[in-house]
Amino acid sequence: MEKTILEIKNITKQFPGVTALSNVSFDIKAGEIHALCGENGAGKSTLIKIISGIHPYGTYEGEIVFDGQLMNFGHVKDVENAGVATIYQELSLVKEMSVAENLFLGNWPSKKGLVDWSRIYRATTVLLERVGLSGVNPRSSVGSLGIGQQQLVEIAKALSVESKLIILDEPTSALCDAEIEILFSIIRKLKNEGIACIYISHKLSEIFELSDRVTILRDGQYINTYSSSQLSEEKLILDMVGRELAHSIPRVQQRQDELVMEVRNWTLYSDSFRTKRVVDNVDLDIYKGEILGIAGLMGAGRTELASSLFGIYPSLTEGEIRINGQAVQITDPKIALNNGFAYLSEDRKRFGLVLDMPITENITLASLKELFGTFIDKSVEKEKALNYIDMLKIKTPTERQQLKNLSGGNQQKVVISKWLETKPKILIVDEVTRGIDVGAKHEFYQILNDLVTAGVAVVMISSELPELLGLCNRILVMGEGKITGIFDYKEATQEKILSCAMVR
Repeated sequence: MEKTILEIKNITKQFPGVTALSNVSFDIKAGEIHALCGENGAGKSTLIKIISGIHPYGTYEGEIVFDGQLMNFGHVKDVENAGVATIYQELSLVKEMSVAENLFLGNWPSKKGLVDWSRIYRATTVLLERVGLSGVNPRSSVGSLGIGQQQLVEIAKALSVESKLIILDEPTSALCDAEIEILFSIIRKLKNEGIACIYISHKLSEIFELSDRVTILRDGQYINTYSSSQLSEEKLILDMVGRELAHSIPRVQQRQDELVMEVRNWTLYSDSFRTKRVVDNVDLDIYKGEILGIAGLMGAGRTELASSLFGIYPSLTEGEIRINGQAVQITDPKIALNNGFAYLSEDRKRFGLVLDMPITENITLASLKELFGTFIDKSVEKEKALNYIDMLKIKTPTERQQLKNLSGGNQQKVVISKWLETKPKILIVDEVTRGIDVGAKHEFYQILNDLVTAGVAVVMISSELPELLGLCNRILVMGEGKITGIFDYKEATQEKILSCAMVR
């Protein structure tokens, strides 16, 4: 019989005005990949913070038993020393430090009272090879690496200690397909070594491909635990959201008869190497009332194209933009907004939200002048916030809750609300459903369709090809900063898109 490595017994956790977890109990076996599923706000993040020691013993009701011992720890470090490593959705690396320094931060090997750097660099090289980063120099700064590589460094950091349980929270959110395969092979190897993994992902295909068992939470309560081989996607969704979703991606009739935005010879140069073209001579037509998808592998230039069109890199761009036939110079985001242009960035914390401000003020942040003029009407601001909280089902005890206290998925819903409130004519959404649960995805797909029906032009950057194939009227493919293909939805397939994305 498999050994139980983790027992979660009757866990209840309350915050002011809300019960995040209510009497949750289940167990994790040694050498098991155990998926934890639920909508945003279901209690997954709170439970992970309890297991990892962020919410220490005594701040919750119930017990956590790890490897036969009560986890009565008061500090995260105690939990790590016991053999639990946690890799969070939001990276926790120090970008100014080297890869090696990050891997051994707070756990420095020493020799005669001094840090043993030669040992650190040797160990770092071995760890990087384990996660498929053999080409990365241990002395390189983490900030010089791509987001996907940084995620794999987080994995290597977890492997640098003798862990019996590794918790992975949305670990593939910033990885390309090749990096995901590397990660999956690492997780399976850990399983074979008897190490347990708690795996959290909103990508249902990953849940079924990787996990042995699935535990479902809803509204802070335990729903059920299933063997993955005996669970259907329909049953998983039903247990997660408490209702059936008729269609995962509902398509609506889209138009292509009124050109709203033209981009010609658009080029973005690298800030580090001024002769390098990050976006290379791109031509783009965007039509009123359609969703234009942009596909491509990591590093293809998709995000750079979107952000540069929004005026974020004015000194590094060349080319022409026309909106409704008129040439415009978009030299900063304010000018873009004034031209009916909105951009929902993939990096919500850096470019989308003010985490120390409440929901209300975040939602109206980009539309204060249009809404209020000189003075802010707090009653109108509250009404706006409550409308989006209801429409997008944002899990919060109050509209005045600070953003830093919401789950990552609910933070994403707030930044979506902020840009919807600007009433855009052209809306670019970059990986908008990353970190959002299946129910919220369906709701946001419907919002996009409603915007399209109302005549808004939507540009959708996504790494999830089924999402693009299900929603978009046309799909443009990028590779190494160039357009390598464009397809009507009737002819587009995953194979055709990937063939164009993999520039040879």
